[in-house]
Amino acid sequence: MKSGLITAGNALLARLSTTLQNHPKRVSAAVAALLLTAGGGAFAVASLGPDPSDLPVRTLTQQVASLADDTPLVELTELQNFSLYRSDLTRSSDSAQALLQRLGIADPQASDYLRSDAQARENLLGRAGRLVSAETTNDHQLTRLTARWAPDDDSDTFQRLVVERQGKGFVTRLETGKLVSNSRLAGGVIQSSLFAATDAASIPDSVASQLAEVFNGKIDFRRALRKNDRFTMVYETLEADGEPLRSGRLLSAEFHNNGSVHQAMWFQAPGAAKGAYYALDGASLERSYLSAPLAFSRVSSGFAMRFHPVHKTWRAHNGTDFAAPTGTKVRTVADGVVEFAGVQNGYGNVIFVKHPDNNVTVYAHLSRIDVRKGASVAQGTTIGAVGSTGWATGPHLHFEVRVNGQAQDPLTVIGQAQTAQPISAAVRKSFDRQAAQMRLALDSAQQTLASAE
Repeated sequence: MKSGLITAGNALLARLSTTLQNHPKRVSAAVAALLLTAGGGAFAVASLGPDPSDLPVRTLTQQVASLADDTPLVELTELQNFSLYRSDLTRSSDSAQALLQRLGIADPQASDYLRSDAQARENLLGRAGRLVSAETTNDHQLTRLTARWAPDDDSDTFQRLVVERQGKGFVTRLETGKLVSNSRLAGGVIQSSLFAATDAASIPDSVASQLAEVFNGKIDFRRALRKNDRFTMVYETLEADGEPLRSGRLLSAEFHNNGSVHQAMWFQAPGAAKGAYYALDGASLERSYLSAPLAFSRVSSGFAMRFHPVHKTWRAHNGTDFAAPTGTKVRTVADGVVEFAGVQNGYGNVIFVKHPDNNVTVYAHLSRIDVRKGASVAQGTTIGAVGSTGWATGPHLHFEVRVNGQAQDPLTVIGQAQTAQPISAAVRKSFDRQAAQMRLALDSAQQTLASAE
């Protein structure tokens, strides 16, 4: 019995050896298929055949059609008809030639047209920050050039300038489109300052400013930030033809500061004239005064005795100076009525605003005035721009707060400002639904931030 099994086994091995020698590739394929279907773990396939270099080599020759024949394999003209696309932002120094060259366009006719066309000169050349896209032929001749921009920060529309080739020349048209709102998640980690972190995360300055303003009553951004503090946010983007044109409102945010967690959400009740920021539990984050009359600023001179830079004498400084470039927007820090708007002694161009608590705020050395006496202004309204008029040695905003006619430290008065009432019971259900959605969005942003580290 044993000898019979040995004989049969030897016969099977002999047949397998013969098959392996005659059909090495088929055996290898069969083993690979077996391994691939036998389980879900890792696998490896080893060739069971002889070394390929030992196999016989056979040369096959087959005639093919020449590419130089009258009937090419591919119609070459189809490869020549394609378009190139490129986008960029305009610069204040752009000439027609410089703009087209940056867009990869080599078209003297298009350059001449942009220089001669009144609408192109007015809305495109020398206008910084406008989104421009170009379509060209494969030999870099302009087919269509489109520029998009928003007329101002409060507008819900955008302008679209189109320069298009027609026949042997070009035509221009100016159109108005509707901005489409979308939302974006973002976050960052503090290493040195808030604005350094938002810059590193490519968060727009206007959104970073809103973040600082919302949490100003909870976090001292000058002294209380700690390394590795973190924040996440959801903010609005306004798009033109699918392209982000500018940022909008901060919709929600979460800030982890020195072991404490602060949350905020923008909420506008159905039918309400305006909205406000609240914590996700419904507590109001709105204060009767904004933290500063400028969105981006640094204090260059506080409320104290100082050596006056013009008069060269020591005297009391009755306000706070904020250093900023000429033209920076100045906003009123609270609701009120304009008491005075004009030129006054050392203040230069100055605005006085009286508020419901009878306090008066003063905005001096302005380069321009955007309001008139008697006008009602809401908190955050742009009323002018930073300048150096009056007794000023450089561009800055002189800001005062007068309580009962007496100048007081603006930072102290603003720091003691009252907060608004919490969310009302009438809109609580609507608020809670939105708060739940914002919690999910902030959690998603936090997970994205954590995975990126």
